[in-house]
Amino acid sequence: MTSHPLFWAYVSLASLCFFWGTTYLGIRVALEEFSPTVLVATRFLISGTLMLGFARWRGSHLPRGRELWLTAAYGLLTLGVGNSCLAWAEQLIPSGMASIFITTSPFWMVGLDAAMGGPRLKLLPVLGMLAGFGGTVLLVGEGALREGLTGNTLKGFVILQFSTVCWVLGSLLQRRQPTKAHPIVGGAVQQLVTGLAFLGPALVAGEGSFHGMTPGVLAILYLVVFGSIVGYSSYVYALDKLPVALVSLYNFINPVVAVSLGWLFYREPFGWRETAAMAVIFTGVTIVRMTSRK
Repeated sequence: MTSHPLFWAYVSLASLCFFWGTTYLGIRVALEEFSPTVLVATRFLISGTLMLGFARWRGSHLPRGRELWLTAAYGLLTLGVGNSCLAWAEQLIPSGMASIFITTSPFWMVGLDAAMGGPRLKLLPVLGMLAGFGGTVLLVGEGALREGLTGNTLKGFVILQFSTVCWVLGSLLQRRQPTKAHPIVGGAVQQLVTGLAFLGPALVAGEGSFHGMTPGVLAILYLVVFGSIVGYSSYVYALDKLPVALVSLYNFINPVVAVSLGWLFYREPFGWRETAAMAVIFTGVTIVRMTSRK
């Protein structure tokens, strides 16, 4: 089996589907002891330093000049804004619900790509986006009506849509940037820059402190290893070896893992409405993926 030319690519895809799904629970555990600023700074400082140190030891090409500045800027947009908003949102809503809200990313990807000169939107992708929007309304609507426009459900949804837009925009800009560095090396630079950018605010605010191997510290270490190093490397490797449509399956599996773990460890509520909303959103994502070749 290991002799199959795509064996390790499928292993990478499987690890991506599972480990990125577990990071939602890891973030929630870490937030019980640390603020979002400390969490983001610590996580990416460690992972970025380790990955960049390994790349330098291997003699890999490192971005320089304009390439370095653009790589860092796009990293702050994706990792910095994206992950800090996710951590902030998980202080308001269950981790499983947060994972479902983020499944709207393919809709933003297709729409922003078209707005930036990519393929024009066609009827079927638009219908898929409308289906996904209907699913999110089903998921958010009940909480918004019960809690009002200032309730945590609506706040969490808005925060995560802003997070997703920044992640998609940074990814699209990064894809359009000519670069000589390997994607994993570029990711290492982005993680280190993000950690450094959040280190200052975390130190100034004096938020959180480390007291041995507490659950929060262990959660951060888990996010460093399996969320940043293993997860991101698996994503890059799988995307290089397998069709994009196949790799995009992680969008469907991550929420299932996150919802299951959220219910198992925190008994986060998940009923028929959430299940139906997830099914409608996934249907919309499937339509968009199937009709968007690029």
